Amino acid sequence: MSILSNKEKKELLKLARSIIAAELNADKKVYYPDKIPESLEQKQGCFVTLHKNNNLRGCIGNIEPSKSLISGIKENAINAAFRDPRFPPLKLDELEKIEIEISILTVPEPLDYEDYEDLKAKLKPGIHGVIISKGWKKSTFLPQVWKQLPDKEIFLSHLCLKAGMDKDCWKDKNLDVKVYEVEYFSE
Repeated sequence: MSILSNKEKKELLKLARSIIAAELNADKKVYYPDKIPESLEQKQGCFVTLHKNNNLRGCIGNIEPSKSLISGIKENAINAAFRDPRFPPLKLDELEKIEIEISILTVPEPLDYEDYEDLKAKLKPGIHGVIISKGWKKSTFLPQVWKQLPDKEIFLSHLCLKAGMDKDCWKDKNLDVKVYEVEYFSE
């Protein structure tokens, strides 16, 4: 699924870090590539994830391809660092301790399934990012989350809880499920 060159990946990581640094320190300048390649102007879903000491420190993104990749990275870097409601805003002394990861998403597609056993059979751990929704409640896990939650039932239960639903909501055949894949890279 590789859509970006190694140079483009490095430039996006550098952009994300410089945006966060400039927000923390007005003397820092935001890095922009000299010439923005067409691949970074394409509309694409993306997430920016921050890790500190191998622990999640922030993760925000847009699932749908509603904005250019470069715009999404800029916005999501700020949001992951300062607006993830699960964490306090990042502080300057943490900046050198964080590792930035970027995920580029394919367009989500509905996953048709007959019942919860069929749902489990069709999910591909480590490959599928999963979105569940029912009514106005909705949540997603990137494919990387399978590393922490490799059991399909536990993965789905945590996804239900994240959406504010009962942990067994995944057994409801009226649950909307979509899947997507990602290309991810980090510093």
